[in-house]
Amino acid sequence: MMPDFDVVELGEADHPEIGETVPDFTRPLVNTEFWENASLSDITADGRTLLVFHSMDGAFPATYVWNELRDRAWDDTYDVQIVGLSISSPYEHKTLIEEREIEYSLFSDPANDVAEAYGIVNDLDGMEGISEPRPAMFLLDEDRTVEYAWVATEWPDFPDYDEVESAIEG
Repeated sequence: MMPDFDVVELGEADHPEIGETVPDFTRPLVNTEFWENASLSDITADGRTLLVFHSMDGAFPATYVWNELRDRAWDDTYDVQIVGLSISSPYEHKTLIEEREIEYSLFSDPANDVAEAYGIVNDLDGMEGISEPRPAMFLLDEDRTVEYAWVATEWPDFPDYDEVESAIEG
């Protein structure tokens, strides 16, 4: 059962589009065992990457997104790696990874600078001075060029997972 919440219109976003190259960044990247600084370009150099921007760990949208991605296991079926990014700390990411039993790595960006660079900042209602990335997914090639982009227009909002899978498949 979904919790009660108000739907918030997020408006337009000035995000990277198909064919554009996304900005590179370096942040702590958390996996099941440890975390270390890593750049997006290091990740994409190993192949196609689905970069998933999500709400802070512990918020129900993050739980639903990571449950869905874990259950679909696209990285087992297709030649794609999946990484996440939110404002949550490495400690919070370790907890999310353990609780959701996910094998994916998550970038930690507490200042939300990456979302700013990607044009997908979501200023949180009732939390002055606090923002997080709006939910978004970018399928990137080895050169960080966008092959597929989905960005939420309201909160909460979730991608059409079948559409994302078609992009990965294609």
